[in-house]
Amino acid sequence: MTDSIVSNVDVSFEFFPPHSPEMEAVLWRSIERLAVLGPRFVSVTYGADGSTRERTHAAVARIVRDTDLTAAPHLTCIGASRGEIDDIARSYWDMGVRHLVALRGDPAKEQDGYAPLADGYAYASDLVAGLRRIADFDISVAAYPEVHPDAPNPLFDLDNLKRKLDAGASRAITQFFFDVNVFLRFRDLAAAAGIDSAIVPGILPITRFPQLERFAEQCGASVPQWLHERFAGLEDDAETRQLIAASVAIEQVRALQAEGINEFHFYTLNRSELTYAICHALGVRPRQAAA
Repeated sequence: MTDSIVSNVDVSFEFFPPHSPEMEAVLWRSIERLAVLGPRFVSVTYGADGSTRERTHAAVARIVRDTDLTAAPHLTCIGASRGEIDDIARSYWDMGVRHLVALRGDPAKEQDGYAPLADGYAYASDLVAGLRRIADFDISVAAYPEVHPDAPNPLFDLDNLKRKLDAGASRAITQFFFDVNVFLRFRDLAAAAGIDSAIVPGILPITRFPQLERFAEQCGASVPQWLHERFAGLEDDAETRQLIAASVAIEQVRALQAEGINEFHFYTLNRSELTYAICHALGVRPRQAAA
């Protein structure tokens, strides 16, 4: 056993369902490495158009069966009726799942914008309310410090966040960001809007910069010029990229920690190395030796 180091920081990790045996091996190595940090929960994503439903379910089932972790599968409004989503939620409850991440979801690429299904949950606030009627789930929802791409303005976006929390969600997890002041301003605006639920910063360790730029474009997150400069010229230098990525994320979380933030959600991309290092810098250390 390694000695436990008490930290007042809570962490959670996001994974995505693997699409090949090789990627499944990568995922499980990462889960095993990060499990010893005692995360509050680990979430498993759902394809943008609901396309990974079976793989998500399989990954969650294995987490529940083979680990002591709290699994938190994503559920979206996309591609399923209310009855189908309710059945999925009930099956998760029967499996032992008590935490869900409720999202509107993104439409398939060939669709021209989001349109609710006539017999589906229209938006995440409706989904949260529906899930709360089924069972006493602990529910997390999404928040957007730089405004959701579909929102006409920041106030509309904040009103939507408040609706999700008022419908029964416990906390909001933010889209990733890199400017700490973006999060702090958002936190202040949320408080001014009457939101008193926990708003957990989502942290994305940078594994590949071009991939990050694509993610940012899709979700409306900004990539500061100083970040471009940090990674400039490192396209063929993976080792230095990883060192820079770790330093960037550690600076970010320590700055947030200095502002009283003590809970973080990490978008791991199924890789453990950077997330483990960042958690170490936050004072989050192994609670037990890995099996």
